[in-house]
Amino acid sequence: MHIAGRRCNPVSSGPDRRVRHVTDPIPAIVPAARTGLAALGDPAAAAAMQRYMKSEMPFHGVAAPARGQLLRELVEAHPVEGAAGLAAAADALWDGATRREERYLATGLVGHRRHAGLPDLTWVPRYRHWIVTGAWWDHVDEIASRHIGALLRRHPDELTPIVRGWSVDPDPWLRRTSIICQLQSKHATDLDLLTDAIDANVGDRDFFLRKGIGWALRQHARVDPGWVRAFVDARPALSPLSRKEALKRL
Repeated sequence: MHIAGRRCNPVSSGPDRRVRHVTDPIPAIVPAARTGLAALGDPAAAAAMQRYMKSEMPFHGVAAPARGQLLRELVEAHPVEGAAGLAAAADALWDGATRREERYLATGLVGHRRHAGLPDLTWVPRYRHWIVTGAWWDHVDEIASRHIGALLRRHPDELTPIVRGWSVDPDPWLRRTSIICQLQSKHATDLDLLTDAIDANVGDRDFFLRKGIGWALRQHARVDPGWVRAFVDARPALSPLSRKEALKRL
């Protein structure tokens, strides 16, 4: 989902940043990923990507198709060892990133089909850390819809209270996550959770929250258009942007 925004996209640092111990082994895939990205980099594209993403962290200038091919090659050449190896590699790529594509590879590595099922509930603090330090839609939307959403469907009893808490968190990206994390849930969508997340943010003027509300409703309209129309009709406080996005396909 490519949308323009106005909020400044900060370098991802601060109190939420994880610290790796200097003696922790770095999986071989990490230096290979950095070398591969550097080799594929295009300085002209890097500058354009940084401007478009409003990012203080620079880019190598590696487009998504090339990153995808690199990731496939890396996974074949440097397999990680179980959940612990995956976590070590992802943490090193994310927290040690000097270019934005390293963080794209971190989330891509975790989402690779070879690693399906490895992330469990113990990964929730890591995902929270990525959301808060990533603090922009390109990172947050993938983490929310692909990673938090998948865990929520597997562990609803444990994760639902956490996501509901995020819906009222001071951090707007955690709130956006609570709204859009069920984009892929279809008929398994927890409508009570979706309702609570939207209602907690319905009056907020933040562009990404208003857009996220509309996106979540529009996506659920694919499986239950009647529910979405009734939901929108019952909430005159929905912003025009949220309403427009929600009803776009109805």
